[in-house]
Amino acid sequence: MSHTTQLNVLFSRQQIGTTVARLAAEINRDYQGKRPLLVGVLKGSCILLSDLVRQLTIPVEIEFVALASYGRSTQSSGRVKVVKGLSDASVRGRDILIVEDILDTGLSLSRLLNYLKKKKPASVKICILLDKPSRRKVEVKVDYAGLIVPDRFIVGYGLDWNEQFRQLPDICVLEEI
Repeated sequence: MSHTTQLNVLFSRQQIGTTVARLAAEINRDYQGKRPLLVGVLKGSCILLSDLVRQLTIPVEIEFVALASYGRSTQSSGRVKVVKGLSDASVRGRDILIVEDILDTGLSLSRLLNYLKKKKPASVKICILLDKPSRRKVEVKVDYAGLIVPDRFIVGYGLDWNEQFRQLPDICVLEEI
């Protein structure tokens, strides 16, 4: 990014709120009588997860995982490792709902799915706020999807650039000017 950047609102806080309410209603319906373990993917999902759980009427538990792409360049190597995981006992036999801010290439979510399935959960579903299909490298089945985003660099509502802009209440396109 150059020294001069501009933020343009792509999705307002009202649009995000409406979308999160819809996702919560779908999850409430599908998990009636169950107690899912919501697994937030750090750091980006923390705001979505917080807003989502406040609208759930079902009992839930919350855990977090952290993933990292490793390699020597600033670009993702495509190899993803779990740097903060979950114990086998916390996952085995549970209904797991992964909560992630954005589905981009699919590499991270695909790796996380494989990681969790080895721990023998009863089920694993995925909830995403944002879907950027133009960047997909690996297909991932999403059960609860929010908004489709264009192939632009976006920040806000948990998404960052260089650890900045996560706190923005809107989702914005970060433009060089």
